[in-house]
Amino acid sequence: MKLLAFIVSLCLLAGCAGTSAPPGAQVALDRLQQTVVPGTTTRAQLLAAFGPTKSVVFDSGFESWVYQSPAGGGQFSEFVVLINPAGVVTKTRTRPAALP
Repeated sequence: MKLLAFIVSLCLLAGCAGTSAPPGAQVALDRLQQTVVPGTTTRAQLLAAFGPTKSVVFDSGFESWVYQSPAGGGQFSEFVVLINPAGVVTKTRTRPAALP
């Protein structure tokens, strides 16, 4: 069920890939990868470290957040975070920038 929620969130967020993220949601990829630890990082810690971003909340209580990272040439990679109903990061996934 968790995997299904994650896959659905990725599909929903794919539609947002062409638009820029809200202010504060663009973060260097290496900083995201070093800071966000599945099983440890909380929703509150994400907000404190990186601010609000695009998100989808599911009926199950899971949330999917996406942060963008500059990848050069006006392109952005995406860092997707799955947060469980208890408010703890469950999984992360990096989606590289689209090739020009």
